[in-house]
Amino acid sequence: MKKIFSLIVVLVLFSGLAHAVTYIYQGKSTYSSDVLFTWDGKYLYSGKSTYSSDVILTFDGKYIYKGKSSYSSDILATWDGQYFYDNKSTYSSDILCTWSGNHLYKGKSTYSSDVLYTYDRQYVYKGRSTYSSDIILTVDGVLPLAVLITILY
Repeated sequence: MKKIFSLIVVLVLFSGLAHAVTYIYQGKSTYSSDVLFTWDGKYLYSGKSTYSSDVILTFDGKYIYKGKSSYSSDILATWDGQYFYDNKSTYSSDILCTWSGNHLYKGKSTYSSDVLYTYDRQYVYKGRSTYSSDIILTVDGVLPLAVLITILY
């Protein structure tokens, strides 16, 4: 009986984690009124919504799709873990930005002068800054970098 109870507890905990959502807030805020986007693990929604009609994009781990789609004609960007490409391309000439460490760089660059944003897994800062006055977004949960880059781009 103890084993069955333990199994039920574990399943309930994991099912709760599977349905956890991430909120992206404007600035350094976690107020409900400042929610810009909601991420559920596959779809990005406008505001504090998880209604199908509010889906902005879909992410499958490699491609960012427009809306609630997985058609190749709806691919907006390609992500390979370091580079964020325009559309379905993986040509270096189509690199929109580069992720390195905790910085997002313009194009295929890692020059200090080309830092667009800094991300520490909770806050997004403008440029190379980590000053609280430079926080432009707060991420309350787990968010794939490709989705964050799409929001910022």
